[in-house]
Amino acid sequence: MNIFWFRRDLRLEDNVGLFHALSSDEDVLPIFIFDETILSQLPKDDARVTFIYQQLEKIQTQLQAIGKSLAVFHGTPLEVFAKLIDENKVKTVYTNHDYEPYARKRDLELNLFFKEKNIEFKTSKDQVIFEKSDVVKDDGTPYVVYTPFSNKWKDNFRKTKLIHYKSEDLLNKITLHSYSFLSLSDIGFESSKIKVTHYDISNALIDNYEATRNFPAMNKTSYLGIYLRFGAVSIRKMVANAIQSKNETFLKELIWREFFMQILWHFPHTINSSFRPKYDEIKWENNEVLFQKWCEGKTGYPFVDAGMRELNATGHMHNRVRMIVASFLCKHLLIDWRWGETYFATKLLDYEQSSNVGNWQWAAGSGVDAAPYFRIFNPTEQIKKFDKDLAYIKKWIPELNSLEYPNPIVDHKEAREKCLRVYKAAVG
Repeated sequence: MNIFWFRRDLRLEDNVGLFHALSSDEDVLPIFIFDETILSQLPKDDARVTFIYQQLEKIQTQLQAIGKSLAVFHGTPLEVFAKLIDENKVKTVYTNHDYEPYARKRDLELNLFFKEKNIEFKTSKDQVIFEKSDVVKDDGTPYVVYTPFSNKWKDNFRKTKLIHYKSEDLLNKITLHSYSFLSLSDIGFESSKIKVTHYDISNALIDNYEATRNFPAMNKTSYLGIYLRFGAVSIRKMVANAIQSKNETFLKELIWREFFMQILWHFPHTINSSFRPKYDEIKWENNEVLFQKWCEGKTGYPFVDAGMRELNATGHMHNRVRMIVASFLCKHLLIDWRWGETYFATKLLDYEQSSNVGNWQWAAGSGVDAAPYFRIFNPTEQIKKFDKDLAYIKKWIPELNSLEYPNPIVDHKEAREKCLRVYKAAVG
C-alpha cells in the first residue's frame, strides 16, 4: 500500500502528487492530518480551519460517490505516520512540496523516519509553476528584484508545456479502509462565523483587473488567495486563465506570489530578520497603546481604520488598503513590521507566509525590491486617489464625521518627519 498525504493541495483534480501516487502499482490510502502543532496556536473558531474542513468534506463527498473515502487524523505527523506504518505495510508516502520553514523542518524529520522504516518519501511540485531555483539569474543566484524575475519567469513559461495531471481519472486506485473522517469537534474546533467569499476568475474580472483593482469600493479583487493558499484550486488552471487575457496585470500578481515564495526559500531568515540587515538597527517605538488602536481600527485615519475593521470582521483586506495600513504602522507609528506581520497572520484568510513577510518588509523598506524608506503614504491623500466618494470607508466606519469617531492618534507631518529621522539614523 502507498499513502497520499493531502496538505496544501485540497482537491482531487490536477493534483500532481496524487496523480503520481495513483499511477503507482499499489493501492493508495488518501489522508489528511490536522497538525496539532499548528492548531494549538489558533483560536477554536479559526475561519481557515473551517475552510480546510469544508474542502476536505468536498473531497470526501466526491470519493463517497465512487465508494471510497478520505482518512482524517489529528496529531503530529510523526505520531500519525508511526501509527499508520505500524498497522499497514506501506511502501511509499507521496505528497506535494511545501516551502515554508516549519514545513521544511517537518519534512526533513519525516524523511529520516521513513528511511529508518525503508519507506520512500516522494514529493512533487504542485502549488507553483516555478519553485526554488527554477527561475534564477544566469549565474545561478536568486533574483531579489521582481521585474527581472518576472521577465525570466515569463521566458521560462514560454518554453514550458502546461500539463494537466488527470488525478481525478485514477480514483479507482484508492484503497478501501476503516479509518475515520474526523469532525471539527473531534479536533476541538467549531465552525467559524466568517464566510469565505467564492473566488472570481471570470474574463471580465481579469481583463479589467488593472483598471479596477486599486479601488476597494468596487470590490473587483479575485478572492483567490485562500484557494491558492490551501490548493483548493490548481495554480496551472489559474495561470492558464490569466494567460488568455490581453491584460497581464492579473498574471503579474500570480508571479509576485512565486517571487516571494522563492525569496523565502533562498532567504528563510527573513521571517524574523530584515532582508537588508541595517534595517534591523531601526529604533522602533513599539507603543502598545497605539498598536492596539491600529489593530482595532481606531487611529482617526479613516482609510487605515476601514481596512483594519474589514480585516477583523471578514478575514479579508483589499490589497491597496493593505499597503496603506502597513505603511501607517511602520512609518507613522514606528512600530516594528513584525508586529503587523504577526497580527495579519492571525487574521488573514489568505495568509501566506512568504507573501505576508515579503509585503510587510516592502512596506517597512527592509525587504527585497522595497519601497525606499522616504516613501511614506499619506493616508488622507490616498483617500482622494482610491476612495474619493468614501464608499468603502463609510461601509466600515458608519460613525465617520460624528463625535464618536476618534481624532488622529498622530499628526501626519510630525510622524513623517520623525520617521525620516529615525530611519536615517539607522540606515544612513
